[in-house]
Amino acid sequence: MENLKQLQERVAVSDGRASADLVIKNGRIVNVFSGEIMEGDVAIKNGYIAGIGHFPHAENVIDAAGEFIVPGFIDAHVHVESAMVTPAEFARVLLPNGVTTIITDPHEIANVAGEKGIEFMLENAKGVPLDMFVMLPSSVPATEGEHNGETLHAEKLHPLYAHEKVIGLAEVMDFPSVAKGNPDILTKIIDAKKEGGRIDGHGAGLTSADLNNYLAVGIRTDHESTNASEALDRLRAGMFVMLREGTVGRDLIATIPAVTPNNSHRFCFCTDDKLINDLITEGSINYNIRLAIKKGIEPITAIQMATINAANCHNLPYLGAVAAGYQADIVFLKDLQTVEITKVLKHGEVVVENGSRNEAAFEQRGATKFLSPKINHHLTKKDLELPLKNPTCYVIGMQPNSLFTEKLIAEVTIQDGLFIPSTSQDLLKMAVVERHHDTGFVGVGIVRGFGLTEGAIATTVAHDSHNIVAVGVTDEAMEAAITHVTNTGGGIAVVDASGKVLHDLELPIAGLLSDKSFEEVEQDLVGLTSAFKQISHASGFDPFLTLSFLTLPVIPELKLTDQGLFDFATFQIIPNEVN
Repeated sequence: MENLKQLQERVAVSDGRASADLVIKNGRIVNVFSGEIMEGDVAIKNGYIAGIGHFPHAENVIDAAGEFIVPGFIDAHVHVESAMVTPAEFARVLLPNGVTTIITDPHEIANVAGEKGIEFMLENAKGVPLDMFVMLPSSVPATEGEHNGETLHAEKLHPLYAHEKVIGLAEVMDFPSVAKGNPDILTKIIDAKKEGGRIDGHGAGLTSADLNNYLAVGIRTDHESTNASEALDRLRAGMFVMLREGTVGRDLIATIPAVTPNNSHRFCFCTDDKLINDLITEGSINYNIRLAIKKGIEPITAIQMATINAANCHNLPYLGAVAAGYQADIVFLKDLQTVEITKVLKHGEVVVENGSRNEAAFEQRGATKFLSPKINHHLTKKDLELPLKNPTCYVIGMQPNSLFTEKLIAEVTIQDGLFIPSTSQDLLKMAVVERHHDTGFVGVGIVRGFGLTEGAIATTVAHDSHNIVAVGVTDEAMEAAITHVTNTGGGIAVVDASGKVLHDLELPIAGLLSDKSFEEVEQDLVGLTSAFKQISHASGFDPFLTLSFLTLPVIPELKLTDQGLFDFATFQIIPNEVN
């Protein structure tokens, strides 16, 4: 927060009475308000832009040499935990991609550790050159009756609004509770309004009529559109629409046709859930911009969507523009079409140049240690059995690169009254083991799409309750994979037919985050992918993040929880067998 002296100094620079800390000369400035490209000096004082014009007096000068000057990119909705690194490491990945601000929902770690998890994320982000604004998790657990680690009612959330980086209420995903007028969720919404915060929606599978419930209570954003028609429904209802391109939720190509010159100001970009390896190889919001341009969006329009639109969406009035009074978060682009980044400034300081980070700017000053809750279960191999009488069963149809699944029906093999996986039919066993309170709950179901020929994979990343989820060919392999991630305090493991661990990634922070550098995590992800290829013929998708979303009941169509098979259409547990 600025003080009086800093504001007085900036005013003095704005009219030439004092020298700027930094002046950027000879750049082509993208004006996100008018859509024009302007010429002029950019004067910076105390981390803010003092003015655009002619400023001959400066302590430091950067010659842009004709490059384009654009605002720092903003990710309008992201879960840091999905990258499996701490916020401090996340910043090291994002800044070279031009992302200077994120709006995050820490509901993953909150589902495991409650308020302490949220506080850890906020503390860890201190001192890094990235603005991490937090939307408080609205649905912990995601739906009534789920067995997650902690429950956050309105009275627990409300004190967290005192933190300057907390700006609203995150994706309200429990639509039935909104529709029924559940007092707790409505109190959370009222509290957010009183604190001046935005309220995010999560309208997966909702019709245009269903959206009335959301709009009626004050929800004003959504990031769950999977096609242009859904995006337009949300736009017409009065929402800001976030177009998502993550690791699994790759929806931008299907939704971008909804954007026109008349309505583009109501669209912004998000990644939602994106793994470190994809952030490194593809990029973040800069990738969304490039993809949008490739699909016909004008470059300046795409930059507006990535900057000022996202700032307006979240009511962040000092971000998203290269203009007087705005925070000096600036990206230098060699070319608007390719979005090639040459330099990134955060608060007026150069943090990235020609792809290289100024590592001194990323020195961690916040909390780095976190006491993780113990993984707590007593699984036996018998718990993984799936008794059946009827061979006609519901099957979770995994769809590559989509959060949605299909509700399939198939004839399965039964032996001695138990389901037997079939690699030839790609009908595998899936299990979700409650790991927080040793309740003994184990949900077992059938899934198609992973193409395993042997072995199993298991992970403690299982949205949103983050129990242990595994898929495998035999109970023995599944038990081995589950035991390994339990003994390591959380993580991901791939095992072969004998139960030998081919590769793993340890996630000691709540079973969700590594305490290592993003470079080390990337190498482990490469190793996991290689190990998966040894036991599967499937390709073209990330199997680990995909598996983690097969436990999320608030996304259509069929999912598995620790209590059994969950049908989104009826919003209840159903038997595996078709009656």
